[in-house]
Amino acid sequence: MAPTSDLAPRSTVVALVGADSDSILAGLSGLPSLVAVSLREGDQAAATRFVSTAEAPYVVHDADPLLHVAAAWVELFEERSTLGTLEVEVETLLDSFASGAAIMPDYYVVVGPEAVDGTWRHWWLGALAHRAPTRVLPVEATDAAVRARLRSLPAGRPWPDPAAWLPRVQFDIPDRVGLRDHDAA
Repeated sequence: MAPTSDLAPRSTVVALVGADSDSILAGLSGLPSLVAVSLREGDQAAATRFVSTAEAPYVVHDADPLLHVAAAWVELFEERSTLGTLEVEVETLLDSFASGAAIMPDYYVVVGPEAVDGTWRHWWLGALAHRAPTRVLPVEATDAAVRARLRSLPAGRPWPDPAAWLPRVQFDIPDRVGLRDHDAA
């Protein structure tokens, strides 16, 4: 979904998620053609403004626009959720996408997936990766591995419109999302 504001990013936007990203982001500082910045502590609209006005070819940050939806999805499947929380988070995020207050990054780089809690790992490498497999990339939690991954971002289909898949994300079950029943008639 293209933002309705004038703040469409000119850069390739990479969200760094997973293991603690602070040291990884610090290790990326100073690379040519790349801005690495922690935006996690600010609000989503401020992160979107920063990313949209950056003039570097690549912007790597840690402000995941899907964070609240992801947390609600994890809580749903860990049976810690209040009824309807995921649906409210999805609706709020879709409104933010429509208004231009939030944008999907071009890529998610999942740092240290082996150290990520199981249900969160299923979110990033299952429910999210199922939508655009070449846009969610696991990588070892080292500066060198992240740098190598950033130098070789794969081409692939872009993210489908979030409005087409986020409202049904509650049906993406951990350990099953993306699997096909080949024996079904």
